[in-house]
Amino acid sequence: MYFSSKIKEERLKHNMSQQQLGEKLNISRQSISKWERGESYPSIELLIKISDIFDITLDELVKGDNSLKEKIIKDSQVLAYPRWKLFFDILLIIGLFIVLGKLCILIGNKLFDLNIVFFKNSLLFNIVPFFMSIIGAIGSETLAKKYK
Repeated sequence: MYFSSKIKEERLKHNMSQQQLGEKLNISRQSISKWERGESYPSIELLIKISDIFDITLDELVKGDNSLKEKIIKDSQVLAYPRWKLFFDILLIIGLFIVLGKLCILIGNKLFDLNIVFFKNSLLFNIVPFFMSIIGAIGSETLAKKYK
């Protein structure tokens, strides 16, 4: 628990109470207390503010504490994950809607003799929705497994 002792040491070195540090960071004194007891860790934004307040590098705050390093890595993955997952989900849904639309047109043409022509001879329109669905499904599933 390197971080907990380091933040307390720096706070005392700068003659600050937990309350004063909390006020500078716009958080409660109880949060500072939890950090110093090793019960929780600050976000990366607060770590940057702490390093500025104490005029030390992030390396000095983080490097010796493996649990904190893991939390920072996990937090950064969580931030990136939803955007990519949303992209692949939208890609899958659009691809499926186009494929379903094409099937409805095909069934309508066969059963009701509608003769609807919608990009009938377009290779792009015939293949792209299928690949969009596959890429969307694979990407979404891969991210779901990776960041479980």
